[in-house]
Amino acid sequence: MKPVYSGRVLGVIAAALGGPEVLQVTELPDPEAQPGQVVVRVRAVCVHPADVASTTGQIPRGPVMPPFLPGWDIAGEVAAVGSDTTDFRVGDRVVGMIPWYLTRGAPGGYAELVAADAEWLVPLPDGLDFASASTVPLNAQTAHQGLELLSLDLLSDGSSILVTGASGGVGGFAAQFAAQAGYRVVAQASDGDEEWVRGLGAHEVVSRSADLAAVGPVAAVFDAVPLGDAAAAAVENRGFVVTTRPTPAIDPARGVRQDLQLIRLDRKLLAELVERVAAGTLRTRVAVTMPLTEAADAHRRVLAGGLHGKVVLTTG
Repeated sequence: MKPVYSGRVLGVIAAALGGPEVLQVTELPDPEAQPGQVVVRVRAVCVHPADVASTTGQIPRGPVMPPFLPGWDIAGEVAAVGSDTTDFRVGDRVVGMIPWYLTRGAPGGYAELVAADAEWLVPLPDGLDFASASTVPLNAQTAHQGLELLSLDLLSDGSSILVTGASGGVGGFAAQFAAQAGYRVVAQASDGDEEWVRGLGAHEVVSRSADLAAVGPVAAVFDAVPLGDAAAAAVENRGFVVTTRPTPAIDPARGVRQDLQLIRLDRKLLAELVERVAAGTLRTRVAVTMPLTEAADAHRRVLAGGLHGKVVLTTG
């Protein structure tokens, strides 16, 4: 099918390893939809700490050598369809997660047009805007899969779970999933974000500066920041801890099960989570939208912290 785009395609590449200054706006070749792919006209791409880490080389499996495109989560419209692709048609609204841990920036989401495998994408309901949708895939799937690692089926109904970083994307979704599953959620909030976190269903909200050992013992910890030893101090002996990045080993004598959550793309789960956000049964938030061409400034804002929601880059 003939593409419905023409002219130059803008993207943002990491031209070297380093801080935000290494991000450069550049012109990219028009992408083509290969068999099993679609070309997405990107309307929104979420800026994650993982994107910032990619430009400094501080990522699992070692640094990616520039130039490369950052960007995991995209939302937009189908602009072209590969010859054997039947899941989508031109004009369909879609949201998805580029499995950056596999693509390593070829492709990434920081571009106006992206050739994406159809398996990376799910339909975007009409009631959900592009910017909000782009905050869902990586954050919500990480939270959902991380809670599965906590062996919630082994916990008693009403067991207490501590969620660190509940003001953030992953922690915010984790707090919601745990509360909706019937557990007592103790959630750590950034200053000024207590009401938002309480609105996610948390039963108790503690400050960012709280001594977490004093809020325990809890049966499980979802350490979304992660804080490592400070969060592990709250879990009871023979409890469960899940972190989103490697942290120091917990004293084996305590018998605590310690797991590392590494994201995996689950298309069925992603579709369900997007539907739940569209229906209002899961909450997410956008702090600010910025043009794609201001990606370097977006990274600076993420590094500065203090945001109430995600930074999203937009096009068009």
